Amino acid sequence: MSAQHKTIKAPAAVKTARTSRPEIVETVADVIADVRTHGDAAVRRWSQKFDNWSPKSYRLGPDQLASVVSSVPETVLDDLRFVQQQVRGFAQAQRDSLTDFEVETLPGVFLGQRNIPIGAAGAYVPGGRYPLTASAHMTVLTAKVAGVERVAATTPPDRGAPPPVSIAAMHLAGADEIYVMGGVQAVAALALGTETIDAVEMLAGPGNAYVAEAKRQLFGEVGIDLFAGPTEVLIVADDTADPFVVATDLLSQAEHGPDSPTVLITTSEEVGTRTIAWVDRLLPDLPTGDVAGRAWRDHGEVIVVPTLTTAYELADQYASEHVQILTAEPREALHRMRNYGALFLGDKTCVAYGDKVIGTNHVLPTLGAARYTGGLWVGKYLKTVTYQEIRDAGASARLGEICGRASRIENFEGHARSGDVRAARFGSAPLGWADYAFDQA
Repeated sequence: MSAQHKTIKAPAAVKTARTSRPEIVETVADVIADVRTHGDAAVRRWSQKFDNWSPKSYRLGPDQLASVVSSVPETVLDDLRFVQQQVRGFAQAQRDSLTDFEVETLPGVFLGQRNIPIGAAGAYVPGGRYPLTASAHMTVLTAKVAGVERVAATTPPDRGAPPPVSIAAMHLAGADEIYVMGGVQAVAALALGTETIDAVEMLAGPGNAYVAEAKRQLFGEVGIDLFAGPTEVLIVADDTADPFVVATDLLSQAEHGPDSPTVLITTSEEVGTRTIAWVDRLLPDLPTGDVAGRAWRDHGEVIVVPTLTTAYELADQYASEHVQILTAEPREALHRMRNYGALFLGDKTCVAYGDKVIGTNHVLPTLGAARYTGGLWVGKYLKTVTYQEIRDAGASARLGEICGRASRIENFEGHARSGDVRAARFGSAPLGWADYAFDQA
């Protein structure tokens, strides 16, 4: 870090590694191999071991689904519908921005692009300490807006029963199949297929370190949304920022887990020191203070820099999942920054809105991946493919001659001959490597 930067709160722990711990890798590999070989029996064995859960069927039938959803208060269902309306609207705008096209690049040469939805997607909705019902909106609903025909969603049981709100969220989002199973065994079952579960073509959704590692190991056999790590937040603030607001917003993300990085980069040392003081005051009364406190102690940072230009440059080096801009002119960040999962501009906006209600997708890159990718969106569920058609004989003959020469430069004689054939059939070029005469009629 530059000598211009003054760290007034440093993390107590080393930064989170970008690779999984060896014991996690080994456990995940064992479960995947078992599910690959033994299918449903393996899913049931691991589900019993990890979740003490072994129902007659892991998939909820229509009557069971209706019963679970009806147990959710109507006010909760209304809130789910509202949030999903926001997510659907933004996802639809994304889909509408992706257009198929066809262009004539040379006379008689037509090239085109199509955006085709994948056939089947798997959506993982976490449970445990934090049942992330919003993940149902982000994974299931976005896939359906993209046009995915079959979305199979799964979530872990909650104290020996289907979690009602998560189930309701998946149902309202449009899931075609809903399973109550969690962990590596659930991800493996969706990716590989079993006797009772058809395989999907892509996996999406956050999860713990084991779920993340399972997606890593299965990538290639299926597509995945992202390689996920702990939730991250970085706030850029100037002297106009309210330290109370800064502290509150940092803690809102620190409560995700004890390994969540929470970073403040500010041009005001006063804002930095007062933010630290407010964090210390707010933590004791925060119900999730134990988790948030460990995240702040081990992964919290406050750095003072001389200018906002320096702040934006440093923030880009972090490439954080969530970047919140609390400055006098927050929209400057749109033009000054490039590395972030999602950007939250101004004190009327907060990361919690993105997580829960505003409509943009909250499945975002972590561990520096924002340097090369964005988050989950409609386009992740689409295959952007191309097609080619030559309708003009002269154009095909001309391209055939050039293809022959270009291929022979690279010693690809088979490629060259494919071009030669068109040059001879549709033009006047000789076919020197075969005694064959095309019917010119």
